[in-house]
Amino acid sequence: MKEDIAGETLELALKYVDEAEVYLEKEDKIEVNVQNQKVDFAKEISSYGLGIRVINEGSMGFAHTTDLSNLEKTVENAVFNAKCNEADPNFYFTPQSKYPEVYGIYDKKIRNLDIVEAADFAKVMIQTAVEKECQATSGGVHAGYYTTEIVNSEGVYAKDTSTYFSGHISVNIPDGDGVSTAHESDTSRFKDLDPEKLSMEACQLARDSRGGKSIETADINVLLECDAAASLIFTLANAFNADNVQRGRSIFVDKIDKNVLSPTLNIYDDGTLKKGLNSSISDGEGFPSQKTVLIEDGVLKNFIYDLYTARKSKVQSTGNGMRSSYADTPSVGFSNFILDFNEGKEISEIENGLKVKDLLGAHTANPISGDFSVEIMNGFKIENGEVAYPIKKAMLSGNIFQAFTQVWAASAEAKQMGPFILPPIVVDKLRVVG
Repeated sequence: MKEDIAGETLELALKYVDEAEVYLEKEDKIEVNVQNQKVDFAKEISSYGLGIRVINEGSMGFAHTTDLSNLEKTVENAVFNAKCNEADPNFYFTPQSKYPEVYGIYDKKIRNLDIVEAADFAKVMIQTAVEKECQATSGGVHAGYYTTEIVNSEGVYAKDTSTYFSGHISVNIPDGDGVSTAHESDTSRFKDLDPEKLSMEACQLARDSRGGKSIETADINVLLECDAAASLIFTLANAFNADNVQRGRSIFVDKIDKNVLSPTLNIYDDGTLKKGLNSSISDGEGFPSQKTVLIEDGVLKNFIYDLYTARKSKVQSTGNGMRSSYADTPSVGFSNFILDFNEGKEISEIENGLKVKDLLGAHTANPISGDFSVEIMNGFKIENGEVAYPIKKAMLSGNIFQAFTQVWAASAEAKQMGPFILPPIVVDKLRVVG
């Protein structure tokens, strides 16, 4: 980064106001896109931007820029915006703090990665699919080196550097008069993913999904693979968001220290997790990252807060003031949302059930009630503890909060999907509509 841009901007802001915060972000990334069995494009992108928040007589103002040659104009815009907004006593900036050590979030191999290496990763995925008699319909590689710097008028200085690498591929394989499809993806802080493995798993899933049979409508046990489970958990997780709680948009309002989910389940949000995809020394407003217990043996223990919602509830922030970029203000968000189970239920224990790789339409779930109705992707009938055959298109419906009162881990091996870290899970008696 250029020499002390954040500090210079803070000094400019403090000429106008007594309280200010500067957030500086730089990202160098590589994107490779796969379409129809070939690398469609590959590009390198660099972004560098700054966001500034100021508090003027209790009012918050924000402005951002990518033009670092005219910082004073950006400061003036933030001050002007503050003067146009209403005062709110819940606005404040975090004081200087000690930050935790966070490990496993930087890989110099990604920092030094070139576009040819990233394209070669994609080409290996494509070639593997061809060898497995599949068509790679789409896919891609994303890799990046990311640095943030936060300073404020309360003495905060937090600088964080991290890397990421991800690959994904979708494939088709002939299936009678049509095709069978499948998708695989993975993300890491390190350049340690295997392109052959990703492609082979996608092809195997597509192959296994051919010749699907119809399934009768019934309430049966459902084993959700990580992809499927993660798509539903977004609705569950949002009930822990303090902003939703304060607005009365969470089913967990007034339920602290009450049994709300399965006694087999513990849930944490941990921004300090080693190798976590969302781990960092601080959140997006300079508050130290931490581990927060949300559910302990099914009992609700806490919500996640940023500075604003914490002050409204007269509690301390949990370090969950997240930003999507320098062009956005912080809001309550998850770091690494971890589901940890005390008990498991293996597929061998399921006499009559369904195994589901992925779900389509989970975003349509009701965020308050938790009711959902989604399409099953790559589903397999379970009979007498074994996968019996693939099924044709079917729907899965239920209530996410009710489902998680009767849930077990299906494996000890967990995977991170976005902010969610979880194993495959088994839910008792979900409605499958054939």
